[in-house]
Amino acid sequence: MPDLTIFDHPSPNFGARRDGARADMVVIHYTAMASAAEACARLCSNAVEVSAHYLIDEAGRIQRLVAEDMRAWHAGAGQWGDVRDVNSRSIGIELSNTGATPFAALQMNALEALLAEVLARHSIPPERVIGHSDMAPTRKIDPGPRFDWRRLARLGLSVWPEVAPVAPDQVTQAAFDAALERFGYAPCDAPEARLCAFRDRFRPRYTGPLDGVDLAMAQNLARRFPVDLSPSTA
Repeated sequence: MPDLTIFDHPSPNFGARRDGARADMVVIHYTAMASAAEACARLCSNAVEVSAHYLIDEAGRIQRLVAEDMRAWHAGAGQWGDVRDVNSRSIGIELSNTGATPFAALQMNALEALLAEVLARHSIPPERVIGHSDMAPTRKIDPGPRFDWRRLARLGLSVWPEVAPVAPDQVTQAAFDAALERFGYAPCDAPEARLCAFRDRFRPRYTGPLDGVDLAMAQNLARRFPVDLSPSTA
């Protein structure tokens, strides 16, 4: 992985992590804006009150907007496992991308190098690197189906299921929901949105009703990487 050069561009949009929380997750986003400069201006605007810890442009240039020990405002409403205040428990990384194009090679190289350092620095396991859509499937779609989660998993920077499809007669919504929630997805009143978020990450561009591959993937992830639920989170 390349050596990291990080440029500081401080955002005013941050606060203290609540209740003594520490970062034990990473949330990956895309900016959905035309350029990294436009995204940076928004993430540093007092008027908008959003931010992230890091912004990576298409050329792989990394800007640090908020110090890692502080609470950036990137996640909003959502949940992963029992963590409801995701901002207080996470590092947020924004990738400059509209959502309609592939992620640039230099950008992915920089993300991988940054992730490796962040995970090591905070002792964060790869299963706690998630997308914005994982924690907020009814609100968010980023980083979307063009983001290469499998590439990160090969480097130990995320996770990937190892499966053989489940027989069709064993596929039920209840079994799928139970597996998703053991892996980390929160209970959801919109199962189609949660299925879409799951597929965007693990079966990009696949459509159709819930099937045996979906269930097998979810059950494998739930068995290998059950979310760490604790009563101490807000």
